Amino acid sequence: MFRKLFGKDTPKLAAPVLPIVRNVTIGRTVILDPLTWRRFGDQTKFALDRDTLEITAQGVVSLDDGAFVHRFYTDDHVMFQAVSDDKEGQSANDFTLFVPWRTAYPGSSAQNRLWADKLRGATFMEDDLPIYRRFWFDEDTIDQAPVTFWENVFEDRAAEIPYSRLFQTCMLFHRDLPDEGRELLLAITLEPKDGDVTHEIMIGLPLAVGEFRA
Repeated sequence: MFRKLFGKDTPKLAAPVLPIVRNVTIGRTVILDPLTWRRFGDQTKFALDRDTLEITAQGVVSLDDGAFVHRFYTDDHVMFQAVSDDKEGQSANDFTLFVPWRTAYPGSSAQNRLWADKLRGATFMEDDLPIYRRFWFDEDTIDQAPVTFWENVFEDRAAEIPYSRLFQTCMLFHRDLPDEGRELLLAITLEPKDGDVTHEIMIGLPLAVGEFRA
């Protein structure tokens, strides 16, 4: 109306490219229920020193089965993740929270082979961690190829080109916690389009919808 009255075009603001999932996106704060992890005490390896997450980056993964993974990151690499059947994340119903455990820079082909074998195994073992069982696929299968995908990571909601593209080879493992709880371990071979290959371990917990808000 005002444009017609005054005969001037109003500048158009760039429309955000990234979706808002459960009100979560870059520049917003996720408030967590700390009982999600504190109720397990020293029975869990998951540890977080706060109950708020300042989201500074957002990743999008398109899976081969048509689902989408939406990832939201803090500056210290805590990851809030939502899985949805649609790209906009409106049907998201699977939420997890991951914290970094360790990053390793492989120095030899032997280290790469050993890590690749870990990702294919029915169980995952490290000296400083308990034993985890494979969560994806059939636990009874001795050897299982891990999942691979590209993740586009953005630091600006309006950006049309991702800040970074990350090729990932990963497998999800789990172990039981008291009171029907479950702890997750995400093991990843991370290959940035421009950067060094790393071996990543993240420890996570499932989140119910009532255990976070933004």
